[in-house]
Amino acid sequence: MLTSNGVSRLGIHVSGCSRQMPSVKLHIGRAVTSDGKPPANRLRTGNNVARIHTKQGEPRSHHAAFARMFSPPDEFRSRSGPDGESEGGRSTRDQDASQNPASTEDVLFDMFRNEETDILPIGMFLAALRSTGLRKTDPRLAEMMDNLREVHKKSGHEGGSPETQKLDRETFKRVVSANVVLISRAFRHQFVIPDFQGFTKHIEEFYWKCKSNTEGKVAAYIPQLARMNPDYWGISVCTIDGQRFSIGDVNIPFTLQSCSKPLTYGIALDQLGSDTVHQYVGQEPSGRNFNELVLDYNKKPHNPMINAGAILVCTLLKTLVSPEMTLGEKFDFTTNYFKRLAGGEQLGFNNSVFLSERESADRNYALGFFMREYKCYPDKTNLRECMDFYFQCCSMEATCDTMAVISATLANGGICPITEEKVLKPESIRDVLSLMHSCGMYDYSGQFAFKVGLPAKSGVCGGILLVIPNVMGIFAWSPPLDPLGNSCRGLQFCEELVHVFNFHRYDNLKHASDKKDPRRQKYETKGLSIVNLLFSAANGDVTAMRRHKLSGMDMTLCDYDGRTALHLAAAEGHLNCVTFLLEHCNVPHNTKDRWGNMPITEATTFGHQKVVDYLRLWEATHTEHSEQAEEIPIRKQASEESVPLP
Repeated sequence: MLTSNGVSRLGIHVSGCSRQMPSVKLHIGRAVTSDGKPPANRLRTGNNVARIHTKQGEPRSHHAAFARMFSPPDEFRSRSGPDGESEGGRSTRDQDASQNPASTEDVLFDMFRNEETDILPIGMFLAALRSTGLRKTDPRLAEMMDNLREVHKKSGHEGGSPETQKLDRETFKRVVSANVVLISRAFRHQFVIPDFQGFTKHIEEFYWKCKSNTEGKVAAYIPQLARMNPDYWGISVCTIDGQRFSIGDVNIPFTLQSCSKPLTYGIALDQLGSDTVHQYVGQEPSGRNFNELVLDYNKKPHNPMINAGAILVCTLLKTLVSPEMTLGEKFDFTTNYFKRLAGGEQLGFNNSVFLSERESADRNYALGFFMREYKCYPDKTNLRECMDFYFQCCSMEATCDTMAVISATLANGGICPITEEKVLKPESIRDVLSLMHSCGMYDYSGQFAFKVGLPAKSGVCGGILLVIPNVMGIFAWSPPLDPLGNSCRGLQFCEELVHVFNFHRYDNLKHASDKKDPRRQKYETKGLSIVNLLFSAANGDVTAMRRHKLSGMDMTLCDYDGRTALHLAAAEGHLNCVTFLLEHCNVPHNTKDRWGNMPITEATTFGHQKVVDYLRLWEATHTEHSEQAEEIPIRKQASEESVPLP
């Protein structure tokens, strides 16, 4: 609907009257009067720094009005009050937070409550939380889940699940209060992958595309491994913020095999230091098979990612780290490290695989004795015990979910994302990832670095431990292997991943427009964010407006015509939105658009008497309102180009 000014109620200029949506354009840019000149009250800015004048005529920098989580874009201006700021120089959002410290819990409750009963189904809340990537089993949410179980116990309802409860406002606030910071970050989309649902849809597509891959054979040189079902296929994701997603056979336990090598190498670096470790083992790709009888020109194993290097790293752990420990104590010591890396997730030991591997380990024993001949070991090394310790590390048993957390810990600089415990030093992680990048995929390492460009370690169990530094860890598992010992489905998945997303270490993040960047907000363009806010107000979607407020958006933002969400809600007669904006967001009620219209003017023009009465009552009871809203200048002239209507 167009107003008498020839502008839609949304403050959007329509450049065409065609009924087809693609021909409708938003002119986000200049605002002009009928004679083609900018409005007289539009203040100009210099040097791209917005400045306003107080009533005394003194210029004052207006950086504070733009210091928001979602700061206004060039084509939009904040309307916080007569000087563009609320009382005390703070934004209305900051004042609201300081005046009502429990507002976050209230907004969360309002987002999911039943409008009629004012009761919140906790199952709906947990499902929404899971959609952001947080699971109810997350150790960081332990207090909330304990509170929920306590409430269920006190309710006297026998049987049933605590997750089927329906909570009132005060009970809900009491349940979530201990973890409200993490929960609010989730719903504000402040994690490393803001649109986690959109990202996981792509992971699902890759999963099903790779599932039809029937290439490869299950490893048979260890008898127990040959019994694995070749149809097993699972993917698990864990970001550095603890967002998790799994699909497929993610709860089937398997032994780590070579996927344990970067972990034991990291522990050795952490305990002994890089200089000591690399006195005994090199850092170069071998260019040979992972179990070949070969040393480098210094008569050392080429790197810790092949069998010879991994045996020597385990020897260093066994011999130099707390040498007084027995073999059993050293196994417990290493297992504890693995569990801390995994955040306490499921981790075990498969004794049958250990015995099977030890019985068929002629090549590994040959490597061990070959290195002893060249004096590769430290003094007082018991080779038999060190070989057993190596086989034990390879026989550790885990699931896709567990290994994804370990991978995310490597991606997070050694800090486990779900427990926030610092397990390994960042310097140790840096060295681990460097060698995973150059040596982690057996003889395919060079091609993998070229095609995928990410640190990874494969194992004959069928797993690929993939690390996207500072973003996430991914574990792909499927037993069928290619001739080089890498999972066929896992390799395909990694290539599909970097084909769509700019995760390759040498992708250009600025100019590679053909790839997606899931680290960006879904609506990172501020123009689209304000349009979403305006549409929510015009449609009376108060739930969406609550989400905008929770996300940190400044609810006083307006378009280039000065029309705010309050203008639109009043024009459309949405009393609930008007009430929310005034009572919960503290937006100014008398803001004027470029034609001098206030929200009450809009409500009067379109005959919404209830809104008019409410606004008059609000004006009468709030004497501290400003005399007249003042235009806040934009930093520079907006673009004159049209953008499609979203």
